[in-house]
Amino acid sequence: MIDELRGKAAQVVVLLSHNGMDVDLKLASRVRGLDAIFGGHTHDGEPVAVPVANAGGKTLVTNAGSNGKFLGVMDFDVKGGKVADFRYRLLPVFADPLKADPGMASLIAKFRQPHQARLAEKLAVTDGLLYRRGNFNGSWDQLVCDALMDVQGAEIAFLPGFRWGTTLLPGDVITRELMMDQLAITYPTATVSEMTDETIKTILEDVADNLFNPDPYDQQGGDMVRVGGLAYTCQPGEQTGRRISDMRLAGKSIEAARKYKVAGWAPVAEEARTAPGSQPVWDVVEGWLKSQPGGHVKARQINTPTLVGVQGNPGIAKA
Repeated sequence: MIDELRGKAAQVVVLLSHNGMDVDLKLASRVRGLDAIFGGHTHDGEPVAVPVANAGGKTLVTNAGSNGKFLGVMDFDVKGGKVADFRYRLLPVFADPLKADPGMASLIAKFRQPHQARLAEKLAVTDGLLYRRGNFNGSWDQLVCDALMDVQGAEIAFLPGFRWGTTLLPGDVITRELMMDQLAITYPTATVSEMTDETIKTILEDVADNLFNPDPYDQQGGDMVRVGGLAYTCQPGEQTGRRISDMRLAGKSIEAARKYKVAGWAPVAEEARTAPGSQPVWDVVEGWLKSQPGGHVKARQINTPTLVGVQGNPGIAKA
């Protein structure tokens, strides 16, 4: 199919990918005929294009980050129907100096107007930095974990590894809109389940394998499930089923025969989303924010696992 494209019309063949950087690199090594892959999904902001050799020559692999922070620009020098040279760069996007299109701004204002007062309602003030950028946890994630555990009387909380939303500085007001920046999805139900230590470990192992399997084709990207209450150790370089160990609550190893109350949100299963008494996560978090003493949310103590075997990895840094 790629050869047909090149022969009929295209002088440059580009694949737009949502596979993630690791998968794109492996794909580029196995598929010939692609001049470049412009990818996304794993939020990698690649300052250079990575040339990958394959049976047909080479393919340039790039990812331009996430959330509109960069624009990836690649210029091709095409001679005789083939790419002879290229230039690639990441252009940072400075949104504030860009003048809004009047027509689009007017349309957005029209749709927002009926909801503006509700969106702008003050829920609390944060005393600490609230962000979402880590592979294992962030202070926004920790806030949601703490809220779910407090409101639902759970010992442990699991959150999906999302990485979006607005960062807030200490002293910023958390409005309903800023809360919804973090939580607005189409499957928002908050849940509480009883789980054994074996089930808890299986969940953590399964997500860890999605991230750290040595074969990119067996990875699913994303980030590690965010965990509240439970401390554990993770060895990314270990084999499947052996990455998670030393699970503890309040400093004590969790017990094999006991069931633990685990809060969560974003279930995919229909029965969980339609269970009697179920409510969206934003209702749980909003009530918790409004209940904080003095209207202030204390700085969060982030529950990050102990990582083993990653020393010297430039992608790992202490907060």
